[in-house]
Amino acid sequence: MKKHLIQTWRWYGPNDPVSLLDIKQAGAKGIVSALHQIPHGEIWPFEDIIERKRIIESAGLVWSVVESVPVHEAIKTNSKDADRYLKNYKQTLTHLAQAGLKTICYNFMPVLDWTRTDLSFSLPNGAKALYLDWSDLAFFDIYILRRDGARDDYSKANLEILEKKIEDFPEEKKQLLESIICMGVPTEGSVSLSQLRNSLEIYKAIGKDGLRRNLVLFLESIAEVCESNGIKMTIHPDDPPFPILGLPRIASNHDDLSWILNAVDKPFNGVCFCTGSLGAGSFNDLPSILKAIGERVYFAHLRNVKKDQFGNFYESDHLDGDVDMFEVMKELVDINSTREVPIPFRPDHGHQILDDLHKETNPGYSAIGRLKGLAELRGLEMGIARMKNSNNM
Repeated sequence: MKKHLIQTWRWYGPNDPVSLLDIKQAGAKGIVSALHQIPHGEIWPFEDIIERKRIIESAGLVWSVVESVPVHEAIKTNSKDADRYLKNYKQTLTHLAQAGLKTICYNFMPVLDWTRTDLSFSLPNGAKALYLDWSDLAFFDIYILRRDGARDDYSKANLEILEKKIEDFPEEKKQLLESIICMGVPTEGSVSLSQLRNSLEIYKAIGKDGLRRNLVLFLESIAEVCESNGIKMTIHPDDPPFPILGLPRIASNHDDLSWILNAVDKPFNGVCFCTGSLGAGSFNDLPSILKAIGERVYFAHLRNVKKDQFGNFYESDHLDGDVDMFEVMKELVDINSTREVPIPFRPDHGHQILDDLHKETNPGYSAIGRLKGLAELRGLEMGIARMKNSNNM
């Protein structure tokens, strides 16, 4: 019998407006969750982990992936407090392994998590999506953040668009733009402009090579804990896969991901294959990347994007965008057929549609849009699996 990918769903915990019952009705079997109430860098108590697991299992679901155990900025910058936070991180990993949780997603993006400029971009059918407009980002960078040399980081075309917007950029829109860019992960604290400016100076000195070195130090530090407990670490690609606000990026393309896997060439060091993050870069051939590094892909985020000639992009329907989801899924099915433990995937983000348009939801994580995405991806996987079976008969 062919093994199916594990269909999972991100859940932010008991305060998530999407309930575990909603998720169960959507057809997901696994949950992707984290203890967002624990401050970054602090140890996750074993009792709290067990309680979250109990809540999930009492709903008839399984906690499949921990996303995320945040990497503290002191580790990313290798500052004087790095050793303390590394010890905490290793203790948290030990507690998670003791609770039977072995697949961990994390990112090494400096300061900010994923970056967008609009959380409710209106589509022609009335749905709302997440969107990144480079000219709006340039406005924030040049006129709100006031970063030195910011203008040099944007294309001439986007700067020309920006110049046309300047006169019609009301104060309310400026405040909204700032809050969106500095927001961070839903349920966690945002960063202030002063904090961001301070971090920019720190990372300017570190640069891409320094950030790479610090990632290697992190992975080497946790290697023994991961290997002795059977933990798989999966790094999330940069989102979007470009330097943002002058901050370095080290997980944006095939070369970056290969470098990371080769720098610490051990099975625990793996990748979360996010089609939306990588897909925002027209230079990324996703099926080829997946084929090349698939042996070390332990988790997948499946979503799609549509880009315009200026590089702006919005998150499109899961099967309708610039990412060839058919080829990606076909490769995932092939890789999964070789695994003892199936690969978990989740429908990453989703449009606000139908009744969710009238609800307060975490950006990208409304229920109905993700249900639609999961249904489409489930059908795609089934169709590909059937096709492969019939060809082998």
